[in-house]
Amino acid sequence: MCTHVLAAARAVAVVLAPVLLAAGVLALPAAVPAAPITGAVNTAAPLRAGPTAATASYGIGAPISFRLFPADNAWNTPVDMLPLDPDSATYIAHMAPGTGLHPDFGTKWEGADIGIPYVVVTGNQAKVPIHFVEYGDESDPGPYPVPANAPVEGVGGPYADGDRHVLVLDPDHQKLYELYHAVRQPDGSWNAGSGAIWDLTSDKLRPAGWTSADAAGLPILPGLARYDEIVTEGVLDHALRFTVSETQRKYLYPATHYASDSTDPSLPPMGLRVRLRASFDVSGFPPEVQVILLGLKKYGMMVADNGADWYVGGAPDPRWDDEALHTLEKVRGSDFEVVDSRALQPGVFYVALKSTATARHGRVWSRRGAVFDPSGTQWTATVSYGDGSASRDLTLDAAKTFSLAHRYRRAHHLYTVTVTVRDDRGLTAIAHVRVRVR
Repeated sequence: MCTHVLAAARAVAVVLAPVLLAAGVLALPAAVPAAPITGAVNTAAPLRAGPTAATASYGIGAPISFRLFPADNAWNTPVDMLPLDPDSATYIAHMAPGTGLHPDFGTKWEGADIGIPYVVVTGNQAKVPIHFVEYGDESDPGPYPVPANAPVEGVGGPYADGDRHVLVLDPDHQKLYELYHAVRQPDGSWNAGSGAIWDLTSDKLRPAGWTSADAAGLPILPGLARYDEIVTEGVLDHALRFTVSETQRKYLYPATHYASDSTDPSLPPMGLRVRLRASFDVSGFPPEVQVILLGLKKYGMMVADNGADWYVGGAPDPRWDDEALHTLEKVRGSDFEVVDSRALQPGVFYVALKSTATARHGRVWSRRGAVFDPSGTQWTATVSYGDGSASRDLTLDAAKTFSLAHRYRRAHHLYTVTVTVRDDRGLTAIAHVRVRVR
């Protein structure tokens, strides 16, 4: 499930007027000229309110004036103040750090809209049967309210047989319907590889191990950059989705699914959250790109699928300035850092410790670690160095950090260090480090 859309030529800017609903088919009236974003970039815009039918617009690519999912949802949670993942540097080094961001959204390229399109429907949109032909056991059964002319990703261009995502937003019922590999059938039903129905009022995840319309088991629409928010509102107040070429057989909250056979711990898992470094200078970029970059500093991006490295998800719109968007390519993977996304989980208690290390036999190996437990007040900690030596007590300082130190006597061997921490609530957190001794 990956998107491979390339650069597009700049198109004439237009604004989509409100749409009409007739005979189950959504129709767009003529477009009118749009005013480009100008002036200072809004750096402190408030979060938008939750979904309400009274403020909803309908149609293909209609503006979404409300926040998708609750304010405390992982997509809407700022990560600019969260701790770094202990393996941040390792992950970034294995994610093509010299590659620039690629806007996987824009106007058109070779006949197809650039990006993942969506349609906003009314609450009385007719529902049609959905036949799942690939991952039916991990899909939410239909029917889905998919209009006959719902936009399909890639149609009209050279990648028409690609992911073919279909996204349908029903603000009246606060539901989001998403399909992968969607193909409309002559009888009005749809075949699809997989599908998911999301309740916009809930933070509920997919069942563990389940995919969605995206490989990571995440919703797609909340992770797209949209013209109406970036340019019209001048704010990006949620995380974006992006792809990398290699992932590992693992997923991190809020993802629920992996799409790899690799057990290499250096590769990013699905759901990995990155943020643009706070020190990155955005002042030389076009205003709309500054909005995106400021949002990436505060909310970051999540690995949602396998695909081209650092391809950033967004929705197509004829008003995008493709030339401006492609200045994102000046931002490299090395300008990002990985957030410890475990801190996003409600009531989380974990040990932050880099997962791999190299030591010299006969010399002291050392490492620092930390405990994250907002609800606990007292802790006891022990460490086993995995070489048959007795377990030892660890001391946590006021910042809940600790130090490991050990001398391994045997060379050319792999040991597993285990740190166990218990808090006053009776909960236990465990972390492991694989230490290769040379």
